[in-house]
Amino acid sequence: MDWNDAHLFLAVARTGQMLAAARRLGISQATLSRRVAALESDLGQALLVRQAHGCALTETGLALAERLERVEAEMIRAEEITERGAARLTGTVRVGAPDGFGIAFLASRLERFASRHPELVFQLVPVPRAFSLSEREADLAVLVGQPAGHRLVVRKLTDYTLSLYGARHYLEQFGEPRSLDGLTTRHRLIGHVDDLVYAPGLNYTRDLVRNWQSALEISGAVAQVAAVQGGAGIGVLHDYIAQPVPELVRILPEIVATRSYWIAYHENLRNTARVQAVVKFLTEIVREARQDFLPYDVADAPPAAVRTDADRD
Repeated sequence: MDWNDAHLFLAVARTGQMLAAARRLGISQATLSRRVAALESDLGQALLVRQAHGCALTETGLALAERLERVEAEMIRAEEITERGAARLTGTVRVGAPDGFGIAFLASRLERFASRHPELVFQLVPVPRAFSLSEREADLAVLVGQPAGHRLVVRKLTDYTLSLYGARHYLEQFGEPRSLDGLTTRHRLIGHVDDLVYAPGLNYTRDLVRNWQSALEISGAVAQVAAVQGGAGIGVLHDYIAQPVPELVRILPEIVATRSYWIAYHENLRNTARVQAVVKFLTEIVREARQDFLPYDVADAPPAAVRTDADRD
């Protein structure tokens, strides 16, 4: 069996589509289809059922994909042995993260990682969406809420809080709300684009305020902070992002939401040194910034005003 062809087949097995796999591999769909067909011919068995909207694995294809994943994991570990012998880490690690965590927190701290591992490429993909670890869209992901997935290694990174904020000049013009009723009836509210909320834990506006109606809907935590800072209205913002901004004023402080960031990666990467180097780095910088993620003692807030991941309907 040609490992190069097997590796291409594995990409198709993960994505379920020839076109998507070809784009990820950087080759043409025709070339990929031809190479997979060559592998099937070499084995004398069909691995895929080609359909109008994708590819389904045959029983043989499913069994082969599972074994090839283990072979791939061993090859990665073999590379790690060489890297450890040379006392350095090389290669690439792609990290997917929510844009708030990735842009507002992680990006400014990457100099430390780059200095520590100068030959290891750290790819940060901070976008407001979920990542498929099984399809290798990312080697490691930071996710909101505990992920549930087949063959994932997960660990909690930190809890964090969110509060209501308005810009100082906005509040001077429209007044600072003193109650939830005043908030929802007299102010412009800034929230998420509902149909783009990819995780239940991100729907914190309606968790905090049951009759929340957004006048402005913005996908992305960093963009929401910018809109509130610009005076567009009042929003629920991450405290670790909003607190350092002098123009932002925390309002109705008894209203607090708590969420959690989790790290997840495929179990095949459990012993991969470069992935574990990223896990160690993320754990280290989050531990140092614990007070930023949890600046308020939510235990002091009225029970009805504190919403956690477990409180969602």
